[in-house]
Amino acid sequence: MLSQSEKLLTAVLLGIAVVLVVGALLGRLAQRLGQPPVIGEIAAGIMLGPSLLGLLPGDLPAQLFPADARAYLSVISQVGLLLFMFVVGWEFGGHVAAPRRGTAAVVSVSSVVLAFGLGVLLARLLYPNHSVVDGRPVDRTAFCLFLGVAMSITALPVLARILVDTGMLRTGVGALALASAAVDDVLAWCLLALVVAIVTSDGMGEFVATVALAAAYVALLALVVRPLLRAVVPRMLRGASAPYLAVGIAAGVFASAVATTLIGIHAIFGALAFGLVMPREPAAALRERVVTPLRHAGVLLLPLFFVVTGLGVDLGALTGWQWLELVAVLVVACAGKLIGATGSARLCGMPWPEARALGILMNTRGLTELIVLSVGVSLAVLDGPMFTMMVIMALVTTAVAGPLLRARPLPPEEPGVGARPAAAEAVSAS
Repeated sequence: MLSQSEKLLTAVLLGIAVVLVVGALLGRLAQRLGQPPVIGEIAAGIMLGPSLLGLLPGDLPAQLFPADARAYLSVISQVGLLLFMFVVGWEFGGHVAAPRRGTAAVVSVSSVVLAFGLGVLLARLLYPNHSVVDGRPVDRTAFCLFLGVAMSITALPVLARILVDTGMLRTGVGALALASAAVDDVLAWCLLALVVAIVTSDGMGEFVATVALAAAYVALLALVVRPLLRAVVPRMLRGASAPYLAVGIAAGVFASAVATTLIGIHAIFGALAFGLVMPREPAAALRERVVTPLRHAGVLLLPLFFVVTGLGVDLGALTGWQWLELVAVLVVACAGKLIGATGSARLCGMPWPEARALGILMNTRGLTELIVLSVGVSLAVLDGPMFTMMVIMALVTTAVAGPLLRARPLPPEEPGVGARPAAAEAVSAS
């Protein structure tokens, strides 16, 4: 007879095994269908939840992922998520945003501002139907701001993968899309951090204190931690302790996540910030010794994040009116990015075909959107139906990008016109 702790361990291990196998199979299937693997992995999370598996007799989601085991699966998935955010921060580091900074800034700001504004307006209309989460009222301002941020997201890693798959990586449009998405990410993460600070703060005084502590922590990372890492990391790479460097950096990632959690802005920002201040030279040695091992660890654990997310998605629970709300969410999400990016690109002198392709690329959301939505759930800002609608929006906006781009491909450009292949391909591997 198994003890209670052994039963719990067995449930957690079985859940991990199921997630890894199903995620790998559907990720491979997504690739065969011309989609980024993340589409299949997100779909795996939804399929293992109440939307599909839950329709079968026997309440299989509860059997595979019992309530007491889900907490452990969630914690493990957060480890993968933090490592992923560190790699995104390290890969970003200014390399991807270098080409066409002026146009990229215009496109990014336009698409973020329009998407954010439309999201806030839609949220004001939807708020009466989603104003209570777990029996507690949701602050209307927090709900509106959060939905605005969620609409503003462009997923840089998924976008880079789409560029690789469609052969647009070395084109001018691809370079501009990567640069614009990089600037977009900075704006969106800053907005999200601000919204989280507003939601978690109890009054204006605590909000100001949270912002001040966050600014002080950023200064500490930039002025103290970054020079320290620049001095220590190259020495460790040349010495006998090189095999342990990834362990030390991972500890730094988690410590930074703890710091931002204590400040009140969320653990993912600590991991992202640590990646931003991490040295990038010697690039080849750092990639081999640190970034690649941590990326592999993150990629291994990220399917757990998709499943934990998918367990909260229940398409069957949406009512007739909520299906209409889902249509509104999709229309607003696409309009904000497509009009904002395409229109600003045209104003900057880009021809219609290239501007259209740029708008489609900027509309991809993918994993980054799920990370934002998970923050909204943890803060009790999104109820179940709203969370389901936003996850479906993330899937749809990401899935349609590849087919739309392949339907009307751009003419090939000469080599050397586009973005740095190494930087872009590294981001896509994240």
